[in-house]
Amino acid sequence: MFEPAAINPRIVEALYEEAIALADEVRHAFTLSGRLETADSGEDLARVALSSEGLRTTTRMMQAIAWLLNHRAYFMGEINELQFHRHGRLPPDMRTSDPAQTALLAPAIVDLVESTRDFYARLLRLDSSWRPAGPGQPSPLERLREQLEQRLAS
Repeated sequence: MFEPAAINPRIVEALYEEAIALADEVRHAFTLSGRLETADSGEDLARVALSSEGLRTTTRMMQAIAWLLNHRAYFMGEINELQFHRHGRLPPDMRTSDPAQTALLAPAIVDLVESTRDFYARLLRLDSSWRPAGPGQPSPLERLREQLEQRLAS
């Protein structure tokens, strides 16, 4: 039988440090200042591709960091379990790149984008494997309501 992954503050801290380093690489890679003034009109498609992928990649990393910050706050006692379950889910990474646009990007940027996708996929697997409540199970609020109804009925 599949055993849920255990998540603890050390794992969250290590992932958080990795996410911050990766986000810093993303910021450096997608900084457009200085490059726009020197670009000619023939590079418009490349600039659009770089901007689009930069937005997708930055959003992916900010979602990952927010997820990790929620876990840190929960482990530090700054938010309770209800708040954690309400805001602690990692959204699926649904934004895929257009292959035609990706072909216009430098190989180093394509590799960085792939690294962020891999990191996010790891977080998604961790998020889905350790959460005990599945789609068929009642939410904490529904369980509380059932308990109240049982106590009032007896």
